[in-house]
Formats: sequence, C-alpha cells, structure tokens
Amino acid sequence: MSMNVTNVDSLLTQMRAAMAAAQGQPAQAPAATGGVDFSKVLKSSLDGVNQTQRQAEAMQEAFVMGDDKVSLSDTMIAMQKANISFQTAVQVRNKMVSAYNDIMNMQV
Repeated sequence: MSMNVTNVDSLLTQMRAAMAAAQGQPAQAPAATGGVDFSKVLKSSLDGVNQTQRQAEAMQEAFVMGDDKVSLSDTMIAMQKANISFQTAVQVRNKMVSAYNDIMNMQV
C-alpha cells in the first residue's frame, strides 16, 4: 500500500479542520506561503486536547464539591467533549503511525 501526495494533503486538511473545530474556530484556508510547521500544529492539537480534559476535570470537581454554578448536564457534556477530543487524537496518531510504516516500507 503506498501513500500518495493527495492522500497526505487530504489528511492534513482534515487534521486542520478538526483542530479548528475543537478550538471553536472556523476552518481556515491553507497558508499562502505553503509552509506549515508540523510540530507547531501537532503541539497545538495536543494542547487543545489537554485543555479540554482539564476543563472537564475542573467541572467534575466543582460538581462533586456541590458548586451550584455547575450542572450535571454541563459536566457530562464537558466529559464527552474531552473523550471525543482524546479519541480523535488517538485516531490521528494511528493514521500517522500507519503513514510512517507505509513510507518506511516503500521500495526505493
């Protein structure tokens, strides 16, 4: 199985859209310069997942402590958002590992 440039570009576009959606921002068009720092995009995505999980944990603690400002439904929604963002990160990681393995198995 070989990876072509179109598939990689499509995956990168999907990752950008998922990251923007997770951060609550509208999806942006690719930069005109064409240069994207992969490490920055990856770090930003992982930071977003971490932030979502921390917010869910804070809401859980507040709810358990009896804070009237935090409802059960909001807490459950925050927990589900954190779970979905984590599962998305895991799937992206799986795709990246698969792409890496495909590239390493290519014959030169």
